[in-house]
Amino acid sequence: MTASLLLGITIVLVASWGALALWIRAPLARGPRALLTLAWMLLALSALAALVWPSWRPAGYGFATATLALLIWWLGIRASNDRAWIPEVARQTYGEVDGNRVTLHNVRNFHWRTRTDFTPRWETRHYALNELQSVDVALSYWGRPAIAHALVSFGFGDDRYVVFSVEIRRKEGDRFSEIGGFFKQYELSLIASTEEDSLRVRTNVRDEDSYLYRVHMPPDNARSLFLAYVASANRLRDSPRFYHTLTANCTTIVFQMARRIVPGLPLDYRQLASGYLPEYFYDLGVLQGAQSAAEYRRLGRYTDRARAHGNAPGFSRVVRQGVPGIGAPCEGMAPTKLAPQASPPPCL
Repeated sequence: MTASLLLGITIVLVASWGALALWIRAPLARGPRALLTLAWMLLALSALAALVWPSWRPAGYGFATATLALLIWWLGIRASNDRAWIPEVARQTYGEVDGNRVTLHNVRNFHWRTRTDFTPRWETRHYALNELQSVDVALSYWGRPAIAHALVSFGFGDDRYVVFSVEIRRKEGDRFSEIGGFFKQYELSLIASTEEDSLRVRTNVRDEDSYLYRVHMPPDNARSLFLAYVASANRLRDSPRFYHTLTANCTTIVFQMARRIVPGLPLDYRQLASGYLPEYFYDLGVLQGAQSAAEYRRLGRYTDRARAHGNAPGFSRVVRQGVPGIGAPCEGMAPTKLAPQASPPPCL
């Protein structure tokens, strides 16, 4: 009885996953795809019936065969860099590291007027690792408080910032679906861009609500994090992979790289519920200059400043006005989980 119950639960789970996989990814028109999905569900129901009535046992074997065929098809779906991409992810960022010098190719610097009206610009930019001065995390919200898009901005002085953003690489005609993100519907893209592009478009064009947080860490760790982004971008250019809603998204990849640099970085549900990253950073002790996570949120919100500033020069300075920890000296900074030394090192 127990074995039959476990087998029944397995059939239900496999049937549910298979129905979604077929409906989302089967390369058929809507009508035939619906019929195929319906046939799959009817076969699964027949397999469940076989657990009760032995005369239905051939249906169980049929479902097992169909499951094997489905898995073979699923494993054969490969990520690609060669599709009809929407313009903002049409190119892949990649980098070259030569000692202290890093050259980034395909840095996005679009001039956005509306969601569909923009001037595309892809640029090659050069950075010196010894000039890296700051690491900021921007969070942009578009609905639910638990979900935000995370971007990491590296500052090289003189208002020279480069933002890394893990993006869904959507094809022409795609619409975002969190469920689709479980079923190989989108490829993954790691784009480097200017703040005038990736931060401004979210507040001023997409009407998202955005916040900035200065993350204090030792300079060597910041440089390692920057190089980890460059290495990840190069890997994606050479070996494309799929976006996954849970395991390969904007937040989980940030922390996968950060754990390579800072061993023992604790796992936390807020690494998935990205909207609560400020509380996570606060608990780690890497935010300076405010007395609570709520105060960081209030002072780090730059949405109104960005919209009022528009397309005028000096965008990066404006969004940082009043953000806690920016411009604050590092002397006397308490040890943190990212920098647990007894005597704190120089920080960014």
